[in-house]
Amino acid sequence: MTNAASQPTVGHSGTTGHTGAAGGSGATPGTRGADGSGQARSAPAGMDEATAAEVDRLRREVAATPAAVVVANHAYGLFELAAIHLSEQPPRLEDARLAVDAFGSLVETLGERLGEAAPQLRDALAQIRLAFVQISGTTQAANGGGPPST
Repeated sequence: MTNAASQPTVGHSGTTGHTGAAGGSGATPGTRGADGSGQARSAPAGMDEATAAEVDRLRREVAATPAAVVVANHAYGLFELAAIHLSEQPPRLEDARLAVDAFGSLVETLGERLGEAAPQLRDALAQIRLAFVQISGTTQAANGGGPPST
């Protein structure tokens, strides 16, 4: 099994594992207005200035993270999703199949564009596909040879 912990991480909110201080009230360094002028953006309706500053900080962090790292982390998430569905009792095979297929689509289509994570992602894909085949076969046998239950 691959060790996703050795990869740079990006959380579900799209933020990297890096920390940084949110700047001031409303105007954060490096924040550009819609016209690219560098003028601070006003907070969207319903969002206070502190929250808007935090959102802008998180956007800058994501923008500073290579896309290959963000996409690879989302791919690892699909691997985890497939594993979760396969570990349910009974296994949720159709949900697992969708996650495995989505994971495979990313890994096989993007290949080396996924950067340093590409070899680990290919290994993880092979592992989760093998697990799917083994578990679906076991489930089919337990159902008397009929189609696997989902």
